[in-house]
Amino acid sequence: MTKTLSIVLVVAALAATAGAAIFFHQRGGKPASTLPTDSYTATADRADIVQSVAATGPVASNLDVQIKCRAYGEVIKLPFDISDSVKKGDLLIQLDQKDEKVLFDQAAVTLEQSQSKLTEAEENERIAEQDLKTATEQADSNILSAITKAANLQKKADRQKQLLAQSLASQEEFETDETDAVQADADLKNARIAKEQLKSQAVALEVKKEDVELAKEQVQLDTISLQNSKQQMDYTTVVSPMDGVIADLSIQMGTIISSAISNVGGGTSVMTVSDMSHIFVLASVDESDIGGVARGQDVDITADAFPGKHFSGKVVRIATQGVNTSNVVTFEVKIEVTSENKSLLKPQMTANVQIIESSRHNVVAVPMAAVVRKQHKTFVTLVKPDGSSEDREVQLGISDGESQEIVSGLTGGEQILVHKTDSNSAWSSTGGPRRMPGLLPGGGRR
Repeated sequence: MTKTLSIVLVVAALAATAGAAIFFHQRGGKPASTLPTDSYTATADRADIVQSVAATGPVASNLDVQIKCRAYGEVIKLPFDISDSVKKGDLLIQLDQKDEKVLFDQAAVTLEQSQSKLTEAEENERIAEQDLKTATEQADSNILSAITKAANLQKKADRQKQLLAQSLASQEEFETDETDAVQADADLKNARIAKEQLKSQAVALEVKKEDVELAKEQVQLDTISLQNSKQQMDYTTVVSPMDGVIADLSIQMGTIISSAISNVGGGTSVMTVSDMSHIFVLASVDESDIGGVARGQDVDITADAFPGKHFSGKVVRIATQGVNTSNVVTFEVKIEVTSENKSLLKPQMTANVQIIESSRHNVVAVPMAAVVRKQHKTFVTLVKPDGSSEDREVQLGISDGESQEIVSGLTGGEQILVHKTDSNSAWSSTGGPRRMPGLLPGGGRR
């Protein structure tokens, strides 16, 4: 009797335990011992997802101009200091002009002397040309007169000869007329010789013309020398080539600087003027991420110097050629800072950038650790209301490193299983690659 009662009580206890288990199952619960100890459940919510590429790089100005002096000398004026704003044409440096002024005055005196010599040469040429003209006219007149005289006297001698033949003139008269004719002929020859001698004056005139040309060339050379001296004196005054800010200054009042022209090394940079009208970040992007970067993409920028502050920007240039450093290839991406607070950023600051590749609004999202890859397909483990579970194939969208967009296969509000470690996740070595292209293990962006 007692033994039979004991058996009935045991059966009743087992039935009660089974009934409690069935009730728990019907209420949608699931014994904790049936869940994997390295996972937990989560809800597939709707959220906004932004996929970005993380990188760092120095802040850079629009343009940095190194100022060098073409002249040499002592600095006697230095009106600006580092961080001062300057306008185009503002005086940056004034050197002592004493030595250049002496050279300029010497060049000016030399030019005056050359101009005087040119004036003298031109006057000598004018006089020689006038003398030659007068002498030529005189010679031509003498020749014409000698021709006429010689012809007349020759005719007179011929007549006397005829008269002598007729005994109408004396021998003495004939000889006198004949002598006069011979003398007139000799005078004609002398007049012609005198004109030929004027050729030497013409040659002398050409020499004087050459003297004038040489004097003109000397004036030109001395004019250039004076201009060079003036230019060299102007070089002692250095003005700003553009609007900007003094970013670097390596001299002070009284410094003796060397000329960038005469110095073999090209002279010393005395200051740097930076154009801050545009601010850029030169970010180094890993080669595995550069494929997702394109011109015009929005960028979120932060700097350690300004905790909590964000700066907006846009990608304006992507380097064609990468840089290999210790077998790590990176590409320089130039980002222009476009926000109004960009003036807070200073050149050479280190900036952290998030280049926005793509974004999705109000999409179904799950933790990245919930996604499992099996046989080249992706799944999530769905936890049903009755406590049972099943693997459901899903199509993936973008990821922000923590959450994964589900394009299809899952709706918002459904419960899914999330792995606490990545041993069973999409990046498992047994289920597929440990990370997606452009993602670090665990889902973090580079």
